[in-house]
Amino acid sequence: MRARLTTGVVMVWCVFAIASNASAQATSTASPPVTVIKAHRLFDGRGDSSIANGVVVVQGGKITAAGAGVAMPAGARVIDLGDVTLLPGFIDAHTHLTMEGSPDWNADMVANLRETVAEKALIAATYARKTLLAGFTTVRNVGSEDYLDVGLRNAINRGLTPGPRMLVSVDALGARGGHCDTTGFPYMRLGKETGPAEGIASGPDGFRDAVRYQVKYGADVIKVCATGGVLSLADEVDTPQLTQPEMDALVDEAHRLRKKTAAHAHGASGAKVAIRAGIDSIEHGSFLDDEALTMMKERGTYLVPTLMAGELVSGKVGNYQFPPEIAAKGRAAGEAVTKMIGRAIQMGVKIALGTDSAVTPHGMNAREFVLLVQGGMTPAQALRAGTREGAALLGLDKRIGTLEAGKDADLVAVAGDPVTDITATQQPVFVMKAGTIYKCEVPTANCEVK
Repeated sequence: MRARLTTGVVMVWCVFAIASNASAQATSTASPPVTVIKAHRLFDGRGDSSIANGVVVVQGGKITAAGAGVAMPAGARVIDLGDVTLLPGFIDAHTHLTMEGSPDWNADMVANLRETVAEKALIAATYARKTLLAGFTTVRNVGSEDYLDVGLRNAINRGLTPGPRMLVSVDALGARGGHCDTTGFPYMRLGKETGPAEGIASGPDGFRDAVRYQVKYGADVIKVCATGGVLSLADEVDTPQLTQPEMDALVDEAHRLRKKTAAHAHGASGAKVAIRAGIDSIEHGSFLDDEALTMMKERGTYLVPTLMAGELVSGKVGNYQFPPEIAAKGRAAGEAVTKMIGRAIQMGVKIALGTDSAVTPHGMNAREFVLLVQGGMTPAQALRAGTREGAALLGLDKRIGTLEAGKDADLVAVAGDPVTDITATQQPVFVMKAGTIYKCEVPTANCEVK
């Protein structure tokens, strides 16, 4: 009797397993649904103008076709957005999604000490959502603390919270007492000095070790402070902070580990140290001279000018209250960067859009497009800086940055034509990331928003 019961149980389980396997095979072989997105115009990120009657076909999170008059597959779901322009998802190459400044610098310092890591993580998730809904489907996050950026990136990748695709740097690297170190508050760390684990090092071997620490704990990109900065108390804004051997070792180690590199650099001398070492991008670049720009042009080094941050710290917008030493540095850097960007554009330096959001409020990122045009770019050049060029800088140009078959289905739609009015980028009405719709403010489009 026991043998017959055992045999029966085994047979039931075998039938169940076979049925389950057949069901799984049927599910796996079924083709993902097809969605067709239509708009009056399309800017694919490659040319200088938009085209009429744009169509993008999406299946399984990928673009299968894009252009004008593209044939619509039978049975496809059609989303007609009407009088808008479809563009590639925007890319911000310089963000800090795990923090945000307020007009009161001193209050921010107190809040940073009082907020727990868990509270900061929850707040960061709201910044990520704002950024995504602003049309930015990919960001490069260049500096955080307590591994908040790693946690946020992983949570977004797991679908636990909405946000842009993130490349993170963990801790930004820097010299002791420099912009990327904790300065101006002798007892802020309660006696604990920063070291390679926090990105602060000395000597070539020390910086190699610091790179390895960041990669060990999840860095996609390595960021270094090559010069002083604006929002730090104990350094001059344009002074070099690493020696050439230190920078050479840092960049070599990062590239050996197949990680790209970014250098915060306001001053020309420190920027040249980074450029000679083979850095992939210079961030800010406020005081870059013609020699530095020529070096960048010759080597293909990208400039990420963060004009929004310069506008704010210089006092041109808002009513921000900074300590006197920071305010003076901000005015000098803000004035210099508006002159530098025009020369960089004229000289043909590669430029990728980056905002330094956190200095400015998250969700306003598209104003950087407007400032790039005011600095001398055509609207089409500015759009490419925030799409195709950003993708190339991040090493993701095979996946994102243009609307063409085989790319991830990252799309944004704006009312009007940003090629003729760049301010249209500031009001996105539709946002899709990897085939999922996160925003749709076209009532007649019949969108299903996640």
